[in-house]
Order: sequence, then structure tokens, then C-alpha cells
Amino acid sequence: MSFVEEIEDLESAEDFLQYFELEYEPSIVHVNRLHILQRFHDYLAQAESKFPEDEDALRAVYKQLLLRAYHDFVESDAQTEKVFKVFKMGEPQTVFVPLGDIRL
Repeated sequence: MSFVEEIEDLESAEDFLQYFELEYEPSIVHVNRLHILQRFHDYLAQAESKFPEDEDALRAVYKQLLLRAYHDFVESDAQTEKVFKVFKMGEPQTVFVPLGDIRL
């Protein structure tokens, strides 16, 4: 089975961390698992054009990027890291809709 085929079966942040044999604090992953996976995905997307063709080298790049994503949340938190759009939004905006624009 190829590296890409192996990782296709991984679903959770814990699955990825265990696959790459990375030590992690379960309480950090429990609170930030979706954020870690999204950050990992973002890092992969940024590095995609530079991926090595060699499978072992590619595995090492994936491992390093996952470790980086995990450590982002060891050192910080989801609100500070702003991985998801909801955290990037500013304060709610007040919008005026004229009564004449409302259709019944």
C-alpha cells in the first residue's frame, strides 16, 4: 500500500498523530482536533507545489507539517489562531433595510 493510500483511511487528528508516531497531549487534541486538522490541511495546500516525489521524503514533510499544526495549538488557542472563517469575522455589522424594501 502506498503512503497516500495509507493516509486516506485516517479520519481523526488522533489517527494522524498516531500514524506519524508523534507524541501529543490528548487534552489539547480533544479541544482543538478540528482546528489542528484544518491547519494541517492549510499547510499541506501551501506546500503542495514543493512536495518531493520520493515517498519517504513526502512522509517526512507530512509529519513535519502535522507536528507544526499541532504545536500551533500547544502554544496558542483556536480563537487566537483563527483557523476557521467564524474566528476571522469582525464584530457583527448593523445593516439598515428600508421598510419599503421588505416584501411580504
